[in-house]
Amino acid sequence: MSTRKTHLDGLAVSLLLACCLFWGFQQVLVKATLPLMPAVFQAALRFVGATALLWLWCQWRGVALFARDGSLKAGLLVGALFAAEFACIYIGLQFTSASRLTILLYTSPFWVAVLLPLFVSHERLRAMQWLGLALAFGAVVFAMSDRLTGSAAGTHWAGDLLGLLGGLFWGLTTVAIRGSNLTRVAPEKLLFYQVGVSAFALPWLSLALGEPWVWQFGFFVSMSLLLQTVIGAFASYLAWMWMLGRYPTNRLSVFVFLTPVFALLFGALWLDEGVSLQLIAALALVAAGIVLVNR
Repeated sequence: MSTRKTHLDGLAVSLLLACCLFWGFQQVLVKATLPLMPAVFQAALRFVGATALLWLWCQWRGVALFARDGSLKAGLLVGALFAAEFACIYIGLQFTSASRLTILLYTSPFWVAVLLPLFVSHERLRAMQWLGLALAFGAVVFAMSDRLTGSAAGTHWAGDLLGLLGGLFWGLTTVAIRGSNLTRVAPEKLLFYQVGVSAFALPWLSLALGEPWVWQFGFFVSMSLLLQTVIGAFASYLAWMWMLGRYPTNRLSVFVFLTPVFALLFGALWLDEGVSLQLIAALALVAAGIVLVNR
């Protein structure tokens, strides 16, 4: 077990930027794939593939996934919370706009900041760090303020509630990891609990929602699933698990505010949605919030 650091170093910042950049791109990629493949089925395939890939990686690296180490109950809890987050996201998108859901989903760092100090006292934020957290969240709201309409009348409240629950489940996943013994297990095993439970649960959710299971993949769908599986659900999440075991959680969590802003940026570049001064200003404000939290 490596010694936990008190601040983020260059390696952590580089990994965080790379992860958030890809997660932002992945949001646009999933959106572009939706007309060709249902959302939850898409997620299910991604996590089934990631589980198989992670198992092969662990066989190659000699990581013992099934050794008794006292982590089973906490691991299954974290896996269930992780799967519940994605269930809320994909079901919620049917009732509210992506922008509204994204803003509510990214309340996750606030849940972490409030709940984690109850279990890990040194993760408590100072006043200036709370200001940075609020500034970064406000920047996301500002970036998406012109896209907060378009939900179906009378139903958006259900999607909004699911978005808020998704953010809560995301935050609880992080709190459960840091508040238990799971940071002592290998990052691969920690991730295996999450993708494994999701790979089991999400296909059943897809069937319950009545989604058609499309098996005739064209080039775009195949490449989309490959990127979502190999880079998204495997490599980037494994890097995130590794960082959670070594760096202050609240300092890591604030970086996720970059993800929706990067998603808007990729949407502008790929889907010709336009790069506005509002988007550039939001990116600068998120960066300022990150600096304040990491002071």
